Amino acid sequence: MPSILITGANRGLGFGLAKLYVADGWRVFACCRNPDSASELSAVADASNGSMTLHTVDVEDHASIDSLAASLKDQPIDVLLNVAGYYGKIIVTDPGGLQEFGTSDYSEWDKTMRINVYGPMKMAEALIDNVIASDQKKLVTLSSVIGSIGGNNVGKIYPYRASKAAVNAIMKSMAVDFKEKGVTAIPMHPGWVRTEMGGPVADIDADTSTAGMKKVIDGLTLEDSGKYMVYDGSELPW
Repeated sequence: MPSILITGANRGLGFGLAKLYVADGWRVFACCRNPDSASELSAVADASNGSMTLHTVDVEDHASIDSLAASLKDQPIDVLLNVAGYYGKIIVTDPGGLQEFGTSDYSEWDKTMRINVYGPMKMAEALIDNVIASDQKKLVTLSSVIGSIGGNNVGKIYPYRASKAAVNAIMKSMAVDFKEKGVTAIPMHPGWVRTEMGGPVADIDADTSTAGMKKVIDGLTLEDSGKYMVYDGSELPW
């Protein structure tokens, strides 16, 4: 059966995607910081007849990523899906959530970059051989429309915007570097989704986003590598 590794699988979009892939008969490596406290995810794993396993990974902790890679040595991974992300301690719809110029908390900048940029980079470097060894060879990182430099006409949101632009650049380079190995690498905008991160007034619900993303991921070919894609199959300007 095909296999997928998902970070941030204990809640929000990661949890929704994990459920969809288990239901579709995939082998799912569901990763989060504290599997013991992820009761809903554990329930899905318990009902999966072994097709889902839980793994402790904190994408800020590179030693935990190395440990994961060691435990999955020689295990092909058809899709490496980086979902774990961080907007900031205040969501966009709350006062102060627009991360305006002059309000920078540089400890928050550091955390945002560690999770949104270094995390996906380290995951890819640790597990690229697993991806290359698979049949589908797909590497996907959830980005955001906020990372589009060409589409930025509202300003603000400095740390989160910078982190997503950075991870877009990383994914584009991976698309170039691993094309000859047959790896399809893309960043993907999941939409503005009503989750804990997106807030209650976002545009779409999690089911719409995850169903759309799965359809896009399942249909990816090498010709799509390096595109900046959206959950509905459209593309964004860099």
